[in-house]
Amino acid sequence: MTEPPVAPRRPAPFTRHGITVTDDYGWLKDPDWQKVLRDPALLQPDIRAYLEAENRYAGEILRPTEALQRQLVAEMRGRIKEDDAGVPLPDGPFAYTWKYRQGGQHELVGRLPRNGGDFQAILDGDALAKTSDYFKFGGRRHSPDHRLEAWSADLRGSEYFTIRVRRWDTGEDLADTITQAGGNVVWGLDSTFFFYVERDQNHRPLKVFRHRLGTLQTDDVLVYEEPDQGWFTSISESASGRFLVISGGDHDTTEEHLLDLSDPNATPRLIAPRETGVRYGVADRGDELFILTNAGDAIDFRIATAPLATPDRAHWRELIPHRPGVYIISTALFAGHLVRLERENALPSIVIRDLASGAEHSIAFDEAAYSLDMQDGYEFETATLRLSYSSMTTPVEIYDYDMATRQRSLRKRQEIPSGHDPSRYVTTRLFATAQDGAEVPVSLLHRRDVLPDGSAPMLLYGYGSYGMAMPASFSSNRLSLVDRGFVYAIAHIRGGADKGWGWYLAGKREKKTNSFDDFIAAGRALVERGYSSAGRIVAHGGSAGGMLMGAVANRAPALFAGIVAEVPFVDVLNTMLDDTLPLTPPEWPEWGNPITDAEAFRTILGYSPYDNVAAQRYPAILAMAGLTDPRVTYWEPAKWVARLRATMTGGGPVLLHTNMGAGHGGASGRFSRLDEVAIAYAFALLAAGKISSE
Repeated sequence: MTEPPVAPRRPAPFTRHGITVTDDYGWLKDPDWQKVLRDPALLQPDIRAYLEAENRYAGEILRPTEALQRQLVAEMRGRIKEDDAGVPLPDGPFAYTWKYRQGGQHELVGRLPRNGGDFQAILDGDALAKTSDYFKFGGRRHSPDHRLEAWSADLRGSEYFTIRVRRWDTGEDLADTITQAGGNVVWGLDSTFFFYVERDQNHRPLKVFRHRLGTLQTDDVLVYEEPDQGWFTSISESASGRFLVISGGDHDTTEEHLLDLSDPNATPRLIAPRETGVRYGVADRGDELFILTNAGDAIDFRIATAPLATPDRAHWRELIPHRPGVYIISTALFAGHLVRLERENALPSIVIRDLASGAEHSIAFDEAAYSLDMQDGYEFETATLRLSYSSMTTPVEIYDYDMATRQRSLRKRQEIPSGHDPSRYVTTRLFATAQDGAEVPVSLLHRRDVLPDGSAPMLLYGYGSYGMAMPASFSSNRLSLVDRGFVYAIAHIRGGADKGWGWYLAGKREKKTNSFDDFIAAGRALVERGYSSAGRIVAHGGSAGGMLMGAVANRAPALFAGIVAEVPFVDVLNTMLDDTLPLTPPEWPEWGNPITDAEAFRTILGYSPYDNVAAQRYPAILAMAGLTDPRVTYWEPAKWVARLRATMTGGGPVLLHTNMGAGHGGASGRFSRLDEVAIAYAFALLAAGKISSE
C-alpha cells in the first residue's frame, strides 16, 4: 500500500503565560500567505510539494472509490434541474431574476418586464468564468434608474472581489473598476455613485468608500473607517431604500450608522453608540425606526421603536417584548407590516404584524422538523412577503404571501428531475441528554424501511458556533447516502442558536466544550435508540464545525467510523495568537484572547484539536482544505494531519485533500462542487464499511 507523506518535524517552542507549547509543523504556514491569497503561484515550493504529495496519497487511498465517485456525481447531478430559474423579484417596471442554461455551471443574471415579456440577460456567468480557473459571483445590484448593474466576482477563492458596472442597454462594462473589495454595493438614489467596503492587506473590511461613476478608485471618498481591528464592517440598504446602513460589530456587540442616499456628500449618522454585549439592527419607515436588539437583558431579543430624529437608546420604546426561549432571528419591514422570523425549541415560524392595527398572525408548518425563511425583495410599498419552506423530506417551496388577505401562492417547487418520493423517507426529531442535563435536538432523515436495530450506518452533522443554527432543510445530495441505507442526522448543539441566543452563549468561550459534549451525547443517544451503532457513525462538519470534528475525534474516537472535516478550524490556539490573520481579532469575543488572557490561553489549549492529538487509535479521517481560504487557512488542516499521523497508535487512514485553486467554499460552479461532495460521501461510505477498500 502507498505510504503517506511524512512532514518533517521542525519544533518551534514558545512560552506564553508561563506555559510552553511546541509547534512541530508551523513551517507549513507560508510567511507570505497574504500574497498567496492573491496569487497561489507564489506558494513556497517545499510547501506546495508537500500538499501535492498529500493529494496524491489521498487519491491513492480513495482510488477504489473512483467509480463510486463518478456514480455519486451522476446521481447528484441528476437531481439538479439544469435549466433552473429563480422566481423573478419585481422592482418598478422590471422583475429581476437568474437562470441556468442546460449544462451551465454559473448563472445568467437578467430581468424581464414586470408584466411579462422576454428575459434579457446582463451577466453570463459561464462566459465570465472562462477567463479564470476559479469564478464566483459576489453581489449584483441594479441602479435605481434601472440603467446600470453593479456586479462583482472573486477569481481566486480568496474573497477579494472586483466590482464593475455594466450598462443594461449595451451589455458593456464601464471603465470603473474597484479592486480588493467586499462583494456588494449600495447605490445612491440618483444612480451616479455607489458605496462599497474595502478589504485591507490583512483581508479585514474596515473602510467604506463612495465611488462616483467615471472616476478612478484612487479618487474615491472615505466615508467611514472602523477604528477597531476586531470589528467587521458591512453595508446594506435600509428597509425603505432611503439610507445606506453601515453595520459594524464582532460576535458580542454591534453598532450602526445611517447615511442619506439622496445626498452625494452626506456623512454617516450614528444610531446608538456601541456598548459591549449589546447587539442591535435598525430598519426605517418614514420618521420611525424599528430596532431589533438584546438591550435590557433581552437574551432572545426584542423589538423597539425610536424617532428617526432621536435614535439613541434613551428614546427606544418597547414594541415586541422579550420572551425567553422565543428567539427573534430577524425582521423584515414594509410600509404597512412588520415581519419577524422566530425560532422556539429549534422550530421556526414567521409572525406578521399589521402596523396600523397591531394585529398579529403567524405562519408555521406541521412537520416534525423543517426550515422556514424570508426572502429579500426590492419593494417597500408592498403587501407581498416571499418565503421559502422545506424539510429534510420536502424539496424547497417558494411562496408569495399576501400579508393583508393571508393568501399564499406557490411560486416554485424545487424540481428533482430524476424523481423524488417524499413518502419513501421519514424525518423526525428527538432529544439527546447531554452530561449536564441539557436537551439537545437532533433532526433525522432515513428511508422508511430502515429499522432501528443498530445496523444502519449514519452520517452525523454538526456545527455549533457563532450562533448559527443548522436548519432541518432539504438537500438532494444527501439522498445519495440515505438511499444507500444511511441515517442522516443533524445535531443542533450548543454554540448555535437553534434553541435561542442562550443556547449560543452556552457553547462559546469558556463553555465551548459543551458543543463537543452535546455532539458526542447526540451520537450516543442515537446508538441507544438503535439508529446506528458505535463505530458505524461518520461525523461531518466544516469550518468551525471542522474544529468540532477534531475535538470529538480526540475525545470519543471509538464512537466514530470516520470523520469528514471540511476546511477545519483545528489550530485554534496558534490562530488566536496571530493577530495578523484576517479573522483573529474579530474572533476573540467568540473564543477568547489568549494573547492577553491567561485563562483564555489555558481554555483554548485544553480543547484545540491540533494541540490535543493523543497517542490513541483514531477513526478514518478526511480533511479537506482550500489553498486560498482566508477564513481557515490551508496550513491548519495540513498541520493537524501531520501531527495525527506522527502521534496516533492505530486506526486511520488520515487523508488531506487540498483544492489548490479554491478557498473556503471549495470549487466554484454548481457541478464542480459535486466532485468534492462525492469525495466526502465516498469516504463516508468507505469508512462505514458500505464499500470495499480493495
